[in-house]
Amino acid sequence: MRYLPNSPVERAAMLEATGHKSIEELFAQIPAALKHQGNLNLPGPLSEPEILEYFRQAASQSSRDFVSFLGAGAYSHYRPVAIDALLSRGEFFTAYTPYQAEIAQGTLQAMFEFQTLITQLTGMDVSNASLYDGSTATTEAVLMAMRITSRDRVLLAHTLHPEYRQVLQTYIQHQGVELHQIPYEKSGQLDLAQLEASLKTPTAAVVIQSPNFFGIIERAKEVAAIVHKSGALLIVTIPEPLSLGIVRPPVDADIVCGEAQSFGVSVAFGGPYVGFLAAKEQFIRQMPGRLIGQTHDTEGRRGFVLTLATREQHIRREKATSNICTNQSLCALAVTIYLSLLGKKGLKALAEQNLAKASYAARELGAFPGAELPFTAPRFNEFVVKTPGDAEELLIALREEKIIGGLNLQHFYPELKNHLLVCVTETISKSAIDRMAEVYAQHAARSKGLAQNGEAVGAIHGSPSKPR
Repeated sequence: MRYLPNSPVERAAMLEATGHKSIEELFAQIPAALKHQGNLNLPGPLSEPEILEYFRQAASQSSRDFVSFLGAGAYSHYRPVAIDALLSRGEFFTAYTPYQAEIAQGTLQAMFEFQTLITQLTGMDVSNASLYDGSTATTEAVLMAMRITSRDRVLLAHTLHPEYRQVLQTYIQHQGVELHQIPYEKSGQLDLAQLEASLKTPTAAVVIQSPNFFGIIERAKEVAAIVHKSGALLIVTIPEPLSLGIVRPPVDADIVCGEAQSFGVSVAFGGPYVGFLAAKEQFIRQMPGRLIGQTHDTEGRRGFVLTLATREQHIRREKATSNICTNQSLCALAVTIYLSLLGKKGLKALAEQNLAKASYAARELGAFPGAELPFTAPRFNEFVVKTPGDAEELLIALREEKIIGGLNLQHFYPELKNHLLVCVTETISKSAIDRMAEVYAQHAARSKGLAQNGEAVGAIHGSPSKPR
């Protein structure tokens, strides 16, 4: 009973209150095929040193030796050791939510600096003090735009992260909101003609991603001109903000949001992440989450406070601008430390390194017979490659060489069969790219041989392998 949160008597009382006689009856609605039978396959009991040794051995058999070319919204970047050293200081690590400004000046100042850095990166006037992640930040931006425009129709680029679209759908599915998707052109960018045609009906907002899900930079300025003609707002979401080190920020947008995980937050089995949301100043009172303001006390000393929203606003749902009542302040602090360590020049240099390595990888992987780079528009550190032969077979061959070769886009875009989304950051070495290219070469040769054998068999039996 040591590790159970309540006693048998307490559990019996809860079961009685819910009208059940047993735990089994409470969970009877779960199909038997989904229930685990028997005991968990766990070692033990073990002493503390034995447990530590168990996990050391498990870690040695993990994917640490693998090279990963996965991106798609979660990016592996080098994290300076200073980040964890500063995050672990008691002033930050044990800080409570800073409603009492007089005892939380350090936390409030760090969040204020986070906001300042985000506005500098995005070109917006104001930023909040972070949100849960990029997907919820995008959804909050849409809800914000609907409040501002009093409209309930939203256009989404088909190149917006598919999981961001799913989160948005979950939020608004019972609110009578119309969602329409705008297709992409052959270049991989948003189809501007389709966008203009779709805006003939009053629309609250248009949501684009840049770099989009294919890694391509969108034409935010041209999109903004079309969107603003119709009275709608433009939301630009950025899951890879490192691109802003060399790409012009989307200053023509009304709201810029996204995921700041790239800045000093590790990819750790899906979380925690750290979203951001910035906007033009006239929309500040409709912004969700917390905003930190700078003020002066009665003696003229600089101080920081929560502003424009009280705790009660987040609790009273009918008057809240968001269901988010907290922020990822520790993760936001990691972002602040990371950006402060790099500075403007460091951020630009790192972005250029990502761009150069991705460009090299794209040239190498797209040069094999049967391979192709289908999208021609400018890109950052991700690109789409049509694989020589079957994409899943290629990914299996790469895994055998301890290479995670990217994301099979067919899972999200059925029209892109045998297309991989490949990401290259500064953590990927040239030798790793060359190793990956060798596997591509072998796969291309094997696929070509199979195709030739198929044609030969077809000729023998009088049935060509390809329609004529």
